[in-house]
Amino acid sequence: MKSVEVHVGWDTIAEIFSAFLKLGLTSFGGPVAHLGYFRQELVLRRGWIDEASYADTVALCQFLPGPASSQVGFALGILRGRGLLGGVAAWLGFTLPSALVMYVFALGATNLRGAVAEGFLHGLKLVAVAVVGQALWGMARTLTPDLVRIGVALAAAAIVVFAPPSVGQIGAIAGGVLLGIGLCRSVGSTPRASLAYPVNRRAGSAALLCFLLILIVAPVLAAATHDGRLALFAAFYRSGALVFGGGHVILPLLQAEVVAPGWVSSAAFLDGYGLAQALPGPLSTFAVYLGALAQPGTQMSSPALAALVAIVGIFLPGMLLVYGALPFWGELRTRPRAQAAMRGANAAVVGILAVAFVDPVCTSALVGWSDGVAALLAFVLLVRWRAPSWIVVVLLALWGIATTFMH
Repeated sequence: MKSVEVHVGWDTIAEIFSAFLKLGLTSFGGPVAHLGYFRQELVLRRGWIDEASYADTVALCQFLPGPASSQVGFALGILRGRGLLGGVAAWLGFTLPSALVMYVFALGATNLRGAVAEGFLHGLKLVAVAVVGQALWGMARTLTPDLVRIGVALAAAAIVVFAPPSVGQIGAIAGGVLLGIGLCRSVGSTPRASLAYPVNRRAGSAALLCFLLILIVAPVLAAATHDGRLALFAAFYRSGALVFGGGHVILPLLQAEVVAPGWVSSAAFLDGYGLAQALPGPLSTFAVYLGALAQPGTQMSSPALAALVAIVGIFLPGMLLVYGALPFWGELRTRPRAQAAMRGANAAVVGILAVAFVDPVCTSALVGWSDGVAALLAFVLLVRWRAPSWIVVVLLALWGIATTFMH
């Protein structure tokens, strides 16, 4: 498939950046919640992509190593911007807000404590319950409309619950693919148009080759040259390249990479993780904080440079994999056998989202029955009355602050 050369104006790039900046400022709740926010803003509100194509993109990014929500945003930016610049604009907009806060926190200039801050953050966790619930409801109606695919979703949920975390999500998607090929050839057979991602196969193959070369060569060069910058980059690149399941799953790898060699203390690591969970946007911006703190141990010239090396290292492998897969994926998804596989994979995504909706989204947000009532009312506002998400954010943030003082 040849690339499509389309010149996109800076107004479109600015539109992509502003859309994802809004998401980067408001998308609380972790990777699963992000997919709900993306669907609400980009599929339903802006109409950048249809529901089926969005679900296929989510399934692809769930299947690849790396931070899935950031990869989905990167792919949507490429599609909307007709090229790599659109993907970079999407990534920057989504990543910058939390990355800047994490950097300032690493320098010791912020402190998120006190009743008001705790109540505000609690309210935003309830927002994530409502938004993820809305996404799960909408995607389940679209992607599991029959008993076969409901069964696939339940099987995927069981795999995620009972399998080890490191393989649960990838196993669920792989199982969904196999079940789809075997059971979903005759259901939901609406033809799908090819997604014209503006990436040709040569560029995609080059990106996949770069992914492998960097993964192999960077640690070798770091060991040979004793260069702290290369060692830091290699550590974060390795973490981003070898993890499935998003930000939370990457934490053990990061801890092994930065705490074990003494770059960051265990206490500082946990403090940064606590803040990263409370912020909107990708959890992997935790790398900015770790990189800045690792600067003395790696003998970097400045914490800003160390933070930049860390965040590029952790996100680059996932972006290379997505960019490399898109030219093959856009065409492959139109073939009947691939469509059956994707029907199974998309049903598996619903199962994965359902498990994540229960834990950690609900378990971390719902402290008592009143929280459940508030989240349910917010869900009804979104689904039944189609209220703008910002209204739900304001109402539940105020609710969180009020309940904190009442306790």
